[in-house]
Amino acid sequence: MSPEVINSLFSLLIGFALAGALTSGYQMLANRPASFGLLQEGVAPSTFAAVPFLVFAAPFIIMRNTVRGRRVENRRVEFVMLATVLAGLWSMMCGTVFLQLLEISGFFTTV
Repeated sequence: MSPEVINSLFSLLIGFALAGALTSGYQMLANRPASFGLLQEGVAPSTFAAVPFLVFAAPFIIMRNTVRGRRVENRRVEFVMLATVLAGLWSMMCGTVFLQLLEISGFFTTV
């Protein structure tokens, strides 16, 4: 495999891991699952704070809702596949941003 493919795969996995950790932490603190409904609480500081959280937690929320929709509502496979591709691309972008932030802060260096 080329280094670009390995880098993209690593970004994808880091993005999903970060999204899962964020949503699990939120669920532990708030005693309810994270959802995009956090944006519907009106104009408040908590709504503005939810935006960066949801940017990085979105891949997990999309996949959780997709799997639940497939089981409960018998959604079509095409919809599940499209949502999986969307969550994967979003996860790869979030993972890339997170890895770049770690590199800028000096936690690791690339060769």
